[in-house]
Amino acid sequence: MARDRVSFFGEAAPALFQTSLFGFDTVEAFERAIREGAPYYTRGENPTVAAFEAAVAELEGAEAARAFASGMGAIAAALFAFLRPGDRVVANRPVYAGAHSLLTGILKRFGVETTFVETRDTEGILKAIPGARLLYLESPASYTFEVLDLEPVAEAAHAEGALVLVDATYTAGVLARPLEAGADLVLHSASKFFSGHSDVVAGVAAGRAELVEALREPYMLLGAKLAPFEAWLLVRGLRTLELRLKQHRATAARAAALLKDHPAVRQVYWAEDDPLAKKYLRHGASLVSIELEDSDAARAFADRLRHFKVGVSWGGHESLVLPLFAQPRVARAYGFPGGMVRLHFGLEPTELLLADLEQALSRLS
Repeated sequence: MARDRVSFFGEAAPALFQTSLFGFDTVEAFERAIREGAPYYTRGENPTVAAFEAAVAELEGAEAARAFASGMGAIAAALFAFLRPGDRVVANRPVYAGAHSLLTGILKRFGVETTFVETRDTEGILKAIPGARLLYLESPASYTFEVLDLEPVAEAAHAEGALVLVDATYTAGVLARPLEAGADLVLHSASKFFSGHSDVVAGVAAGRAELVEALREPYMLLGAKLAPFEAWLLVRGLRTLELRLKQHRATAARAAALLKDHPAVRQVYWAEDDPLAKKYLRHGASLVSIELEDSDAARAFADRLRHFKVGVSWGGHESLVLPLFAQPRVARAYGFPGGMVRLHFGLEPTELLLADLEQALSRLS
């Protein structure tokens, strides 16, 4: 699988075009660049960013991709590109908290309404589709990792003339390909698995060329363009994506088994346990959520872990723990129990992380 498409001297790493603009010797050459979509200003096009976009398009089996300065930049551009006042969105619940806030905040103020339906309620989603302009879906769902039955939902949406957008950050083009199941456009927070090093904030959208082209106006006018250096780091991250995901998953699988058997854990949420996992996922990922007795237990557990930092985001080399009560926006949006905790299993030795879980949980029993 290609990881970059820009090569001048056979360089092993992609060329970094760390420039804000491109100069031309004549006005005619400048005009030709604009006509042909060649780089002339990095807010529009940049060869290093194009290398990352080409790699993601190939990874997702898409015709084209467009990179953004954050995952929310990609989400916002897609929603602004395709929605108008009076439109209605159908979204599964729970979705990423930032997307939830955009749908229920700014877009609602601009006259866009959203119908939220639980991820596993396929019949409820199907009933909500007539009259909708767009479906905004996430699978596995945020925080609880239920898998959505995308194929019949996408088929019903297309029969009604609705677009299907899927936040595919969790599956990263490796664990699943939503475009193959009927999605029109996939969105990613590239800060996570695509980066893998927790040193980039970025987003990307991929799909049919005409849909990706429709994102040009919002991404240009809202200033959400990905910078060249971040794109260069992301191409580096993509080169180890499959290997990293295998290690993330191997640790998460053993951790999920350990957590299911522990008396202090009321419930374990892991994508591979979902009934639809075999249909849509090649295997699970690095995230597991658990429910402990209450917020006091969640706080004590997180504070006692020695090899997990308390932090948002995920997908990097480091292991992270996040008691959801500590993010009020998430708690308000979804009403999760106070004892809900999300765990991201990084690339540290598996036995080290399992022992850390055991010692932190032993003091709750």
